[in-house]
Amino acid sequence: MADVLVPIFLFLAIAAVFIIHLVGRHRERMMMVERGLSAEYIKAIYAKSIQRDPLASLKWGILFAFAGVALMLGLVLENYLRLHMEGGITISILLIFVGTGLLLYYAIASKKLSKIQS
Repeated sequence: MADVLVPIFLFLAIAAVFIIHLVGRHRERMMMVERGLSAEYIKAIYAKSIQRDPLASLKWGILFAFAGVALMLGLVLENYLRLHMEGGITISILLIFVGTGLLLYYAIASKKLSKIQS
C-alpha cells in the first residue's frame, strides 16, 4: 500500500507547490496593476539580470583540483601505508587542501581585482 501512496503524495505535493507559486505570483502582479504601475516597470522588476563573477570558474577549478589531490593522497596513505583510522586521515587531508585552495583563490582574486581597479 505504501508503495502506491508515496508516489501519489509526492506528485500531489509538487503540484501543490507549483500551484501556490503561480497563484502568489498572479496576486502580486494584480496588486502592482491596481497600484498603477506601468507594464514596462513591472517587466523591469521581473527581468533577470544575472551578474556572474568572472573568477567563479577559477575558484571552483582550484577547489575541485585540490579536493581531488587530497582524496587521492588520503587513499594512497590509507591503502599503501596501512594507516587505517576509519577515514579520519582522508577527511583531514581533504579539509586542509580545500582550505589551502580557498586561500590560493583569495590571493589570485585579490591580485586580479587590484589590477582591474587600478
